[in-house]
Amino acid sequence: MHLPALQVVIPLIAATLCALFRQSFLAWLITLLASWLSFAIAILLLLQVISRGVISYELGGWVAPIGIEYRIDLLNAFVLLIVSGVGAVIAPYARRSISQSLVKSEQSWFYSMYLLVLTGLLGVTITGDAFNIFVFLEISSLASYVMIAMGPDRRGLTAAYQYLIMGTVGATFIVIGIGLLWAMTGTLNLYDLSQKIPLIENSRPVLAALAFLTVGISLKLALFPLHLWLPNAYAYSPGVASAFLAGTATKVAIYLLLRFFFTVFGGVDFFQSTPLPEILFVLSLLAMFACSIVAVFQSNIKRMLAYSSVAQIGFITLGISYATEIGLTGAIAHMFNHAIMKAGLFLLVGAVMFRLGSVKIEDMAGIGRKMPITMAGFVVLGLSLLGAPGTVGFISKWYLALAALQEGQWWAVALIVAASLVTMLYIGRVVEVAYFREPTKNMDQLREAPSSMLIPAFVLVGAAVYFGLDTSLSVGLVQHVASSLINATY
Repeated sequence: MHLPALQVVIPLIAATLCALFRQSFLAWLITLLASWLSFAIAILLLLQVISRGVISYELGGWVAPIGIEYRIDLLNAFVLLIVSGVGAVIAPYARRSISQSLVKSEQSWFYSMYLLVLTGLLGVTITGDAFNIFVFLEISSLASYVMIAMGPDRRGLTAAYQYLIMGTVGATFIVIGIGLLWAMTGTLNLYDLSQKIPLIENSRPVLAALAFLTVGISLKLALFPLHLWLPNAYAYSPGVASAFLAGTATKVAIYLLLRFFFTVFGGVDFFQSTPLPEILFVLSLLAMFACSIVAVFQSNIKRMLAYSSVAQIGFITLGISYATEIGLTGAIAHMFNHAIMKAGLFLLVGAVMFRLGSVKIEDMAGIGRKMPITMAGFVVLGLSLLGAPGTVGFISKWYLALAALQEGQWWAVALIVAASLVTMLYIGRVVEVAYFREPTKNMDQLREAPSSMLIPAFVLVGAAVYFGLDTSLSVGLVQHVASSLINATY
């Protein structure tokens, strides 16, 4: 079976076709089919890994580590599912949203960039080669810069440029780290590296490589305080791009942290022997509070959600810092849950933008009466972001609290609860404006967004509730993923 290769090849070919045909409806149709096929392949790969174990796919018949290998275990099969799943849900939504925000001549280019980002993120996740990680990261990053710059707001150009500068710095750090690993081991294959690095793990070049990779990947995932590119990038890009990047890009960067920390660099013991757990712990707490507080004072709802994303990334890295099975379960579960919640929230905000023509919170006065379905979905996902019982947000934060208790850190549990309560302030602010203020005159003709936009958004709303009530599929799988990381199986 050539499913691993098809996972990357299908969106790559589709991106080329969109650029060649330059017809907006056809480009959207190609994007839709490629996204759904990628999601179907990700499901099949996950089922194969569950039933048969690790999949090793050697490209061109060249045996690893000489040749390039796609290596799929439970961790990256799960991330492939997240990335392709978010892409598949957003694709049907994109047509109406993009037709309004971009001129017709630019729409096919946008879909081409969308598919290139998908290609790059899937490639980063599936590859078993360190240099290929860098190559696929650059494919996704370069296409992301274009998507952000295509936004209707001219500030998107500045946001894209800022992201380009920060992304280039991050990529440089990553390639330096990979180069140091190559110099010390003579291999770029991740599995081969995981066998060789433990023999020389205390050498200075290896420690330097870990430092370079950690900083570079942290820039890509917007770990506080390396997050400065993210708020503007999300705020001024087209709504589809905001939802897609929020649901996928940072999740793939988190996957890279997990991959390098817990498999390539020798597992939990080596990770805990470095200062990284303490550094991650402190930065995570700062992100959880500082960015949530900044979110409270935003007037643009997309910027509010962007700062919220940085805060939620703090919850994820907090779980990673514990380096325990429960901590990793909470972190990976929150990675999955945050993809659902934040992609859904950005889609619903995009629906508001489609009808209202504004994403300023003050302009949304009384919108809960005019767009009740849209705002009901926003409230449900907002409660999930807060961590209300019965939603996915509660499940992952529960495991993070258990991880803190396991370490005897009662005060950390209190901080997790307090940071979640800050979330209530900025979500509550939107709810107050939407439901408890009188609609303005320009809302007289306001109505719900088209069903082609609402249905994809409510698929994610439904997922946030379903996986909050039935955790057998989500947390059940995540626990196996966390166990494999703790036991350093790859």
